[in-house]
Amino acid sequence: MLEHTLTEQVAALRDGAYSARELTDAYLARIEAAGGALNAYITVTAAAARAAADAADAALAAGNAPALTGIPIAHKDIFCTDGVRTSCASRMLDSFVAPYDATVVQRLAAAGAVMLGKTNMDEFAMGSSNETSFYGPVRNPWDPARVPGGSSGGSAAAVAAGLCSAATGTDTGGSIRQPAALTGICGLKPTYGRVSRYGMIAFASSLDQAGPMARSAADMALLLHAMAGFDPRDSTSIDQPVPDYAAALYQPLSGLRIGLPAQYFDAGLDPDVGDAVRAALGELERLGAQLVDIALPHTPLSVPAYYVVAPAEASSNLARYDGVRYGYRADNPVDLEDLYKRSRSEGFGAEVKRRILIGTYVLSAGYYDAYYLKAQRVRRLIRNDFLDAFDRVDVIAAPTTPQPAFRMGEKQHDPVAMYLSDIYTIAANLAGLPALSVPCGQVQGLPVGLQLIGRDFDEARLLNVAHRYQQVTDWHTRRPPETQA
Repeated sequence: MLEHTLTEQVAALRDGAYSARELTDAYLARIEAAGGALNAYITVTAAAARAAADAADAALAAGNAPALTGIPIAHKDIFCTDGVRTSCASRMLDSFVAPYDATVVQRLAAAGAVMLGKTNMDEFAMGSSNETSFYGPVRNPWDPARVPGGSSGGSAAAVAAGLCSAATGTDTGGSIRQPAALTGICGLKPTYGRVSRYGMIAFASSLDQAGPMARSAADMALLLHAMAGFDPRDSTSIDQPVPDYAAALYQPLSGLRIGLPAQYFDAGLDPDVGDAVRAALGELERLGAQLVDIALPHTPLSVPAYYVVAPAEASSNLARYDGVRYGYRADNPVDLEDLYKRSRSEGFGAEVKRRILIGTYVLSAGYYDAYYLKAQRVRRLIRNDFLDAFDRVDVIAAPTTPQPAFRMGEKQHDPVAMYLSDIYTIAANLAGLPALSVPCGQVQGLPVGLQLIGRDFDEARLLNVAHRYQQVTDWHTRRPPETQA
């Protein structure tokens, strides 16, 4: 049953092939046996999960079960969960127990999902390798000597290793798509505003977006339908109808125009990764799609623009952690200034402090116009490039990452090299557009991802393209050798 996709588990639970309690117990047993080696979870909520599974079985027996009833999932530890530690993988929030549920948590619970626990992540979602966590790095189930990507690396590793049916993640500059690609699963970043950010601890408020991580496009369609929708508690939430994503999966691709931006197939792309992506594009052509060469000329500016905008917003958002109201507090401060300084210097890790310093600098008097304002103008140019391209094409396709998973520690002491691992994902965040990653091959036994980018609120089309591709390929069905049952 653990080898089934979420979609298959939904059907099996309704057919009575196994119970929600049996499914939950099986995942908890696997987490206990194998989860520690990957360090994918920060908190496992076993007792609560079993109680929720029993309630799910009762709902299934009564015939009034919502769509995801009995499906065991995990939440990235950036989502507030009532009565459960919500740490953001930081010493700063190590003892913080949230007094309410994030909207994403609330909606998935209302859909019947069972929470197994909270997954590891880069501290405050700042990182591309899941090596900045206060609780130690997450390891890639395909090769434990390599990173799973970040910041949603714990969620990605948990799904890939069969430690949950699916998981939630957040994507600020690629933090769902990049780890999905590096661990051989599927990950979707919705349009900015499509999924509520209420109760999702902020990194960069104009970029952060929650989304699903699962084994297939069909799985993501079910999850997104439960997660999406307007939330009056989130001022950035968009009041747009939520379509039936699952119903759109089987539309034919005949006549679909897929744009191929030259800037995403540049010299920085590993040749073997490029070959795998081009092979995937060939499959889409055989399904009736038309490939169109396009240009996104300002894409090379996305990394420098992002690393001005995101740290600036992080600096503002993380100012609240001062050792006074909640979170880590330094012992025996001599005065208020000492309390502030030591609480923040001891509570935050090196990468978080680096971004706070950069963000504070670019927002400071005399530098705001030169850096932050200019980066926002570049951001508009990047979005305009996409809008112009969508006059000619329906979907844009590209690699998700420039290379497969790299070795632990390989880029930890070179921030620029680390930042460049997100070079193909950042532009979609700056433009606020939906984008997803699906497995499309392997390089030396490591997964490779195909990225699809769509128009605003066109997640249904992206899921449709991904699903049709997965109907004729089997990359999404491949599992790390140690997890095969």
